[in-house]
Amino acid sequence: MCWIKKVSVNHSAPDIVVHNLVNTGGRPLGIALGLNRELIVADPYKGLLNVTTDSEVKLLTDEAEGRKFKFTDGVDIAKDGTVYFTDASWKYSLHDFVLDILEGRPHGRLLSFNPITGETRVLARDLYFPNGVVVSPDQKSIVFCETIMRRCRKYITQGENAGSIDPFVDNLPGLPDNIRYDGANQLYWIALPTSGKPYWDIAQSYAMVRKVLGIITRHIGRPRIEKNSGVLALDLEGKPVAHYYDPGLELITGAITVGEHLYLGSLGYPNILRVNMSQHPALNHIA
Repeated sequence: MCWIKKVSVNHSAPDIVVHNLVNTGGRPLGIALGLNRELIVADPYKGLLNVTTDSEVKLLTDEAEGRKFKFTDGVDIAKDGTVYFTDASWKYSLHDFVLDILEGRPHGRLLSFNPITGETRVLARDLYFPNGVVVSPDQKSIVFCETIMRRCRKYITQGENAGSIDPFVDNLPGLPDNIRYDGANQLYWIALPTSGKPYWDIAQSYAMVRKVLGIITRHIGRPRIEKNSGVLALDLEGKPVAHYYDPGLELITGAITVGEHLYLGSLGYPNILRVNMSQHPALNHIA
């Protein structure tokens, strides 16, 4: 669970090779490639980490405004080297992430780290489980996803509106996790660990249902109600253009494209899933 692995992809799936790269001693979630080929890692137990090309693990930051990170989650890097990342919850850790979602309160923050000065800044607070984060291709904004609200928003980084937050996409067909930019196709890919229907829709509408689910989770275990997991592609304006999903999939948390293939990572499977988008084009409607 602590390993960062390197995957050497190949046109033939059986020829794909997986290498152990480094063990962080924590639980890596978000990963971004730095300007000097280092890895910047969001680790919910350790904080924001730097993994050098020699596989040395260094702590960059683990607190802001006097509050320790509880759930360092998503991360991306701007062209000027600024690291943008999320702390999904100051109240619950990774082990209890479902309790944060069921409580439905804004415990999260969007932050930045300046690698030159070492300064950690809180850009936005009182967010609803901020998860994946990605720098826009024009470098003028940061798109971040709020899992509980089933939406993604834009934090403006440049211009006269710098510091403001604008809508990007609402009413997603599932609860968003990681978001990645696909430069080859000029698309954002959002992982959806579960559909919102019908269970999460009901839970979000009724506090009593969330309370009962929370009690079950604490004393028995997390109910397995995830279904219809997959990924959603958006254009640069936030318009959905493709949706890959399957009723049997659950907890798809990340997606990236390499050539004609879409690679999917998951919290629920011990393997990486691959879809040939040329052979299996997405449906022309969004579920």
